[in-house]
Amino acid sequence: MAKKSKEARVQVIMECTEHKASGMAGTSRYITTKNRKNTPERLELKKYNPILKRMTVHREIK
Repeated sequence: MAKKSKEARVQVIMECTEHKASGMAGTSRYITTKNRKNTPERLELKKYNPILKRMTVHREIK
């Protein structure tokens, strides 16, 4: 039986919400880590979107 990882720090993928809603080609994604014990809900951060050339809200997708 496989052993489950109980580590608190996990890798998450952040995706731009404004770019996804606009329907433009391409995506703006960032990979970061978060502590699962301190922040069990999904992350939401303002990050730079190089395609839209401005700061936008990026939300955790995985």
